[in-house]
Order: sequence, then structure tokens, then C-alpha cells
Amino acid sequence: MSSRVRIVITCLVVTAVLVAGIGAILGVREGDLGQFGLLICLITLAHLFGLRMRVGSTTIDVDWGEAALIVGFILVPVTWIPAAAGIGVLLAKPVVSVVSGNRTSPIETVRAAASLTLSAAVAALVVWAGGVPVVPMSAQAAAVVVLAALIYLLSSAVLLAVHLAVRDGQNMIGVVWQALRGTPVMIVGNVALGLVAVRLWGSSWLWVLPPLLWLLHQLYVHRVHEDEERRTWRAFALASRSLHRLDELAVAQEGLHAARSLFPVRAVELTVLGSQTRYRSSLRTGDEVQVEPVSTVPPTEAGRAPAVTRVLEVAGGRVGVLTLRLLRQRAWGPNDQHRLAVFGDALAAALHDAATHSALRELRERTMYESHHDPLTRLLNRDALMDRGDAVLRGLDARIPVALLLLDMDHFKEVNDTLGHLAGDELLQTAASRLSADVGHGELLARLGGDEFALLVTDLPGLSADHDEVDRLSAANLVAQRRARMLTAALASPTEVAGVTLSAEVSVGVAVATAGEFDLTELLRRADIALYQAKESGSRVAAYDPHRDRTSTDRLALVAELRAALATDDQLHLVMQPAVDLDTGAPSGVEALIRWHHPRRGLLLPKHFVRAVEASDLLGRFTRHVLDQALTLAAEWTRQGLDVPVAVNLSPRSLLDPQLPADVDELLRRHGIPASRLVLEITETVVLSPLPITDQVLRELRGLGVRFAVDDFGTGFSSLTFLTRIAVDELKVDRTFVARMADSRQAAAIVQAVVDLGRQLGLRVVAEGVETADQRIALRRLGCDAGQGFHFSHPLPADEITEALHTLSRAARPVRPLRARPHTA
Repeated sequence: MSSRVRIVITCLVVTAVLVAGIGAILGVREGDLGQFGLLICLITLAHLFGLRMRVGSTTIDVDWGEAALIVGFILVPVTWIPAAAGIGVLLAKPVVSVVSGNRTSPIETVRAAASLTLSAAVAALVVWAGGVPVVPMSAQAAAVVVLAALIYLLSSAVLLAVHLAVRDGQNMIGVVWQALRGTPVMIVGNVALGLVAVRLWGSSWLWVLPPLLWLLHQLYVHRVHEDEERRTWRAFALASRSLHRLDELAVAQEGLHAARSLFPVRAVELTVLGSQTRYRSSLRTGDEVQVEPVSTVPPTEAGRAPAVTRVLEVAGGRVGVLTLRLLRQRAWGPNDQHRLAVFGDALAAALHDAATHSALRELRERTMYESHHDPLTRLLNRDALMDRGDAVLRGLDARIPVALLLLDMDHFKEVNDTLGHLAGDELLQTAASRLSADVGHGELLARLGGDEFALLVTDLPGLSADHDEVDRLSAANLVAQRRARMLTAALASPTEVAGVTLSAEVSVGVAVATAGEFDLTELLRRADIALYQAKESGSRVAAYDPHRDRTSTDRLALVAELRAALATDDQLHLVMQPAVDLDTGAPSGVEALIRWHHPRRGLLLPKHFVRAVEASDLLGRFTRHVLDQALTLAAEWTRQGLDVPVAVNLSPRSLLDPQLPADVDELLRRHGIPASRLVLEITETVVLSPLPITDQVLRELRGLGVRFAVDDFGTGFSSLTFLTRIAVDELKVDRTFVARMADSRQAAAIVQAVVDLGRQLGLRVVAEGVETADQRIALRRLGCDAGQGFHFSHPLPADEITEALHTLSRAARPVRPLRARPHTA
């Protein structure tokens, strides 16, 4: 019991004792103790035959006190009425507590006696103030007595409401209204019974009162129970309707509110197992609902209160736990238990429905999100970009320039092939994260699939609408290309993937147009053409060029046509260009060069189709086809007594094919060619050269006895690092240095440096692009081993190369060495 309750009860009891004592003293001369005792008996009986009804969250007693009070006005002085009422209650309450089994504490009994004592005092004061004699009972006196009885009833209800407000926090007006609204018939019957008793008092008809009292009691019991049932089911109906919510929080709030209105509780706790959330509501917090995780320890105050727990189940599955913190243990009865069972089932069904609806809503939202977003990078996907992009374009001024940037990661397939798809996914996620961080207002970013990303830019700063459209598009094109270069720079920053440091290098195609000119499909097509141009030229960024549109369209069919060409024997052929020893003039090797005799396009050189091959899945077949033809010719030379190696160019991507060494070994065995007769030419600009798979392929090929030559040596950025990693046999000086030797001291110095490097490393040095005798003499003077170019022979068809090799061999003769130019270290 709180200190506030103790203070209120103490003040109430002290006041009641003072009022009863003073009243008793004032009526000593007029009163009859026998009559006083009789009145006490009547009041005791009135409370013994009382009824119990629910008011708010508590139960109150409804009795015949008003009838006894009216009789008391004709038996004893009005000043004795308060004392008689208090004594009668003190005698009746313990008996009612024992008989009903609903134990009442002594403090509660004293409080009830004090409250009714003060209510009786107020009623006595009304009769005294009326100044009308009640004996004999006149009409005027009856009116005063009835008024006093009603005021007694109202006063007792108000004092009870004050007590409940202090003790339980209940609304005072609500309690008074509920108490009076539930007993109108009994109030009328009480007053009527009192008046009848006064009228028959002392006559022989007084015996009619007991049976009449019993009949009225039965009627009131039925009426009170009926009203209580009606209120209960009305409350259940309201609670059931209020539980029809679509989300868990709303159901929990309505459930807690309904539980507080249906049961005598101090606090209500609802634990929802699905979301692991606890919802709390109490008299202290009013309508506010506290939400906390299940792991949170409940407040100590709630933990001390007696509790009733109900497990909420639907079809055998638990959905939650409802805990009622009772005001008092004795306030809980069998009917409450039944009501809790029905209410718990309704609350469980509502929570289950809310969880189902929430799951369906989340599924719908997730499905909608996934249908518009790429699952790996969480960017917009192609469909979403097309839909939203077209909507954005339609919403813009038709004259505003827009740009579509199409980004494609270079050498991404090599990452997947060497490090695995998980590493490729990680690289894509890193690229997406960096692009997202760089996306600004008015831009849409999407992953189109694979290693392709698209960025729609609708906020291009440039010339105003007053300028000519051509000028505006030209200015916007420059801005878009600058934006593309910024993106390539942002992506090129090194990142570690699967233990290997890589750069997400990209090529970007840029398509610029006015917003009303094309839809996004056409912009995407144009950006794709520009992207291919950027990859083909190696420039990283390229803008759409209308003149290349047809070329790009033809490119789409090129790979399919190459697939058909590989299946025939009359399209892909080799031409051979010999390399000649600069001292003797004897052939020292032959380089195999592929030519495509296309039935519609005519003769195609490697520059026309090799990039398309490298970007397709035909590279492995294409490489094996070239090796097979080259080794077929080498076998023919051997049969004719020519011991000349054949050189074949390898794509950097071929070094990422773990099947390549086995294919080379099988071809060498089939043609009976020693592995030393095959020279594989690789470039020093192998982008992913540090990858383990590249080193493994090179080691296996070297293990077969195959020789390696570094083609275009001197044009890359990691030559010396390349040579320390890979055991090569030959360096081929790029033709650009040979062509400028006579006019450029720098070019001549580079050639001299390469020759000296080869001599120090024990490597053969071959100069490419030798076209004049002066170049041959200069190279020989520098100490170069061999040369290859038009000065010695043009590339020759397969049916002419054998005779050319015989001719070079027959013409070979020792040449007196020229003194090499001295040089300083």
C-alpha cells in the first residue's frame, strides 16, 4: 500500500470517528439504545444481503443501505445515524468476506465503514437541515428522506471514486458514472422499500417485508448479473473490433488497452515471440505504450505485483505471452479466467493475422525491390533503368541535353577465370560502391549485367537554351566526357581482391542527345557503339560517332561469322614472314600471321577481328586453329630438311587458359615437332601478369620445352619486371624504334640498350620492321642478332614460304663482321 493511500484512509477514518462520536453525544438525551441497536442490526442485514458488481478495474458491494437508512430516521435521532452506519458496516464486512470466500483486509473494512459513516452523516445533515419532522411521515418528510438517501448514495460513490483514484489511478468521474448507471432499478427499489418499511412500521403487515425483500433481492441479483454480462460482452465486442489491425504495434496497443478495460490490472505486458518485442501499459503511464526488446528486464514495480499469464497460441503455434499484473490477488475470479481465455484467443488470432500481413507486405516490397535492383550490387537493374530513365526523359524539357555513360570493366573475364567468381563479385561490388559515392543529383546509376554499368546524367552544365542546338550538344559532350574520365579515375584506384591488388579499369562510351530526341533504348545503343570504339582504340573514353554506327552493327555479326569460319578450311589462312640472321642472311625463324578471307567482307587483317575474338568465347578455338596450321607447315619444312622454328602470337587472355599447355603438347605430338621449334610470342603488357594462373600456364609451357619471345619490346611499362618473372629466349624490338633509328638519337639509343640487355641476359634480339639495307647495316653494327621486315621478305602464303626459305638458305653466306660501335656503360 502506498503512502498516499495510507494518508487518505487515515484522514477518512479520523474524520468518520469524530463525526460519529460528536453525533452520538448530541443524541444521547433523545435516543433509545434499544432502537439504536435495532438500527445497527438492520444496517448489518442490509450489507449482508448485498450484491457485488464490477466497476472499472475493481469490484464493489451494492447493498440495501438506503432502505435501512430511511428506517433509521424514524428509529433514532439523526445524529446517531453516522455511528449506526459505521458500526453496521464493521459487523457485516467480515461476515461477507468469510461467506463469499473473497477475503477483505481489515484496513479495507475500516475504510469502507469510514466512508459510509461520512456518507450517512451527510444524509443526516440533509434531514436535519430540512427541519421537517419524520414522525409521522408526511409527504414533505418523505421527500426530504428520499433526498437524503440519494445524497447518501452519491456521497458513498464519490468517496469510493476518490479511494480508487488514489489507489489505482482510475478515473473518478468514470467510476461514479459506472456505479450509478449500473444500479438505477436497485436505487429506486431501495428507496421504495425504505418508505414501505416506514409506512408499515409497528403494524401487523410488517411481516410482508422479508418476502418482499427476498423477491427484490432475487430481481436485483438477476438484473446486476445481466447488466454485468451485457457490459462484458459489449466490452469484448469493442475489444475484438479494435484488434482488427494490420500491423503488430497497432494490435499490441489495442490489446493492452482492451485488457486494462476488461480486467482488474495494474499493468499489462504483451510479449510477441515473432518480433521478440515486449509491449507494456500501466495505470502509471496511462494510454502510453512502452516498446522494448524482450531481452530488457521488466521494471521492478511490475515484477512485484501478482500476475496472471496466458500463452497466446494459434493452431498449436505460440505467437506471444500476455501477462496481467493484478491490482490485488483477491480481485481475480473464475469469470476473469474465462474472459482471459476468450480474450487471449482473439488477441492471438489478431497478432497472427498482423504477422501474416506484415510478412506478405515485406515479401511484396522485397519482390518489388528485387525486380528493380541488381542482387549483387543493389543498384538499379536494366529494366528499372529503362523504365525510370524514360520517365525522367519525358519529364524534362525536350531541349535539355542529357548523356548516357556506358561503363565496361576491362579484363573482367580474366579476374573470374583466374581468381574465381567470388573475387569477380567482390570487384563488381567495389566498383558499384565507388560509382554510387560519385553519383550526384539528376543521375541514375544501374548495373546492366555482367561487368557493365550505365549512368544517365540529366544535369549537364553548359550553354543556355538561347544558343544553337549543335553548340549546346557539343558543350554537353565535352562535359559528359570529362565526367566519364572522372569516373574512370575513381575506379582505377587500386583495391585488394582475393589477396591480389587490382585496378578496376573501365572503358566508357558516351552518348549525348537532347531529352526529347531519343528514348533510353536508342541512347543505350549509341553508348554501346561508343564503348566498343573506346575499347578498340584503347582511349578509355569515347563519344558516339555516327560514322561508326554501321561498323558497330556489323561487329554484332562478326563473332557469329568467325564461328562459321572456324568450321571450314577455306577462310582462315596463315601467311609467313621469315626472320633473317643479320650476319649470314640465313633464315632464323618464321612468324605466322593470320588472315581471314571473308566471303563477303573480303580480306580481313588481325586488327579487324582480333579484338572481337578476344572478347568472345572463341579465343581458345581460334588459338588452337592457328597453332595447328603453323605446326602443320613446320612439319612440312622438317620433311624438306629445313630446321626453322615457327613463331605464333598469343593473346594475353590465352595465358589465363589452364587448358593451353595440354593443347600445345597434344599438337606438338600429333605433328611430330620438337617443342623447341615452337616460339610463342607474348607482349610485355600482360595486364594481369602477377596472377598465379598466368605464372602456372607459363611454367607448364616452359616445361614442355616451348620457347618464348617478347613481342613489341620497349612499348610497355614493366619490361624489366616482366623479364625477372618469366624466362624468355628472344626480344623483338618494336618497329617504331627501328623506323626512327636514322633520324632519332633517342630511338637508336633504345635499340642499342635492348641489344645490350639481350646480350647481358643471353637472349636473342630480333628487330622488327627492317625495310632498308641501311637499317640492316645499322642494326648489325649495334650487335642485333636478326631482323624481320620487307627488306628481307613480305609475308608469304603457305605454298610459297617453303621455297622462300630454301632460297634464303642457299643465298646465306658468312659475312665479315663489322666493328661494333663502342659504347660506355
